Amino acid sequence: MTFPVRRLIAASLLLVSTTCAFITPALALDDKQKAEFGAFIREYLIANPEVMLEVQEALKAKQALAQQQVAESAISANKDTIFNSKYDVSLGNPKGDVTVVEFYDYNCGYCKRALPDMEAILEADKNVRFVLKELPILGQESLDAHRVSSAFRKLAPEKYGDFHRALLGGEDRATEETAIAVATRLGVKEADIRAKMVDPSHDDEVRESYTLANALGVTGTPSYIIGNEAVFGAVGADDLAAKIANMRTCGKTAC
Repeated sequence: MTFPVRRLIAASLLLVSTTCAFITPALALDDKQKAEFGAFIREYLIANPEVMLEVQEALKAKQALAQQQVAESAISANKDTIFNSKYDVSLGNPKGDVTVVEFYDYNCGYCKRALPDMEAILEADKNVRFVLKELPILGQESLDAHRVSSAFRKLAPEKYGDFHRALLGGEDRATEETAIAVATRLGVKEADIRAKMVDPSHDDEVRESYTLANALGVTGTPSYIIGNEAVFGAVGADDLAAKIANMRTCGKTAC
C-alpha cells in the first residue's frame, strides 16, 4: 500500500457516500477487484471498529455546524422577535447586559430538569435577563396549559415568575386543569382565567413561537438563544454561565 490505511478507508467511505454523475474508466473496478476491495474494507472495519465512531463523530460535528449556521442567520433576521417579543415575560434583571432566551414546553421533562439551571444563573448573576418563550409542542395538553399560562400572564404579569416555577416545577402533567389550579393558588380567579382564555392572541403567540423555532432549527425543548448562538438541549447551568461570561468578554458565546 502506498497510502496510509486510514487515508484509504476515508477515501473509500467518501466514494461510498457520494453520488457521482460519472466514473472515469481509470477509476472503474471489475467484479473481482470490487470483491477484493470490499473484503479488505470489511476486514479492516471489523478489526478497527473505532473508525466508524470517528466517522460518526465527524458527521455529527458537520451537522451541528450546519445547524448553527442556519440558526445564526435566523437570529440575525429575527432579533427583535426573539429578544423583545410583546408576548414574552422576562425574569431577572430587565436591563441585564446579557439576555438568555429559553424555548420550553410545560410538559417537557428536560425543561423541568433545566428549571434549576435558570434559577442558579439568576441567583448567581444579577445582571442577566432571562426571557421565557413558550413552545407547546407536546400535544393538546401543552396547548391547553399554554392558554392558561397566557391568560394568567395578561391578568397578573407580576406573578408570572411564580406561576412558571410552580407549573414547570410540579410533578403533575401540565393540563388546563393543573394550570388553572396553580393560577388560583396564586390569587387569580378561575372565572377570570377562563374569560381571558378566549382571547385570540393566544394563538398568535403560538404561531410566532412556531415560526421562530422553525427558522432557528429548534426541534425540541429546552433550547436557548444567547447572543448569536442557538443552544439545543439542557446543557446545564455551568455551560450557560460560560457562554454568558464570554458574551461580556468578547460579545460572542465563544471567544
